[in-house]
Amino acid sequence: MYETNDKLDASAMAFQALAWALMEESRAERLLSLTGLTPEGLRRSVMERSTQAAILSFLEAYEPDLIACAAVIGVSPASLVQARQALEA
Repeated sequence: MYETNDKLDASAMAFQALAWALMEESRAERLLSLTGLTPEGLRRSVMERSTQAAILSFLEAYEPDLIACAAVIGVSPASLVQARQALEA
């Protein structure tokens, strides 16, 4: 299970992952397309755990992105997966 009981850490990872995903236009477009979110919908729902979990799920769906994002934000890929699981719990 996720290393800490604090769901804020999972949310923080989701926000960092979102920032990473939005750094590249094609990746940002893919995020919106695959999650079904619009830019407005993302802004409106970004504080919701389900949206944060969807962001992390997006990374899990494409391992190169999961690994690259984890490296940039300084966590293991497994930590991102655990964060998604914590947000869905």
